[in-house]
Amino acid sequence: MPCYRCGTRQVDPDRGQSPWKRGVRSDRQVLICPECQSGRDWALDLDRCSGCGAVRLVRRLGEVECRDCGQVQGTEPEAPAAGEPGADPAPGLAEEVARALDRVLGSRRAVH
Repeated sequence: MPCYRCGTRQVDPDRGQSPWKRGVRSDRQVLICPECQSGRDWALDLDRCSGCGAVRLVRRLGEVECRDCGQVQGTEPEAPAAGEPGADPAPGLAEEVARALDRVLGSRRAVH
């Protein structure tokens, strides 16, 4: 994942802690390279914790966690239950996958 400000790609780090910082911007996880961190305003456009105001946020599995105070916020709306409108984001996907498996696996594919 590149730095969200300058686009520099992160390379394999040396041993020890990475100099790159993580943050959340517009509800997406972003990285900030060491060079961009040297500017004063690098954290201005990052999301902030609603509890303590910190920018040290980590997004994972539909949640945003503050690394300073530990507050966790859910960010993804609940998915519709099966059978409700919008429950199948890609109509026909199951059939498409089945056809692809048949092409690749042929008769070796076991039917249950």
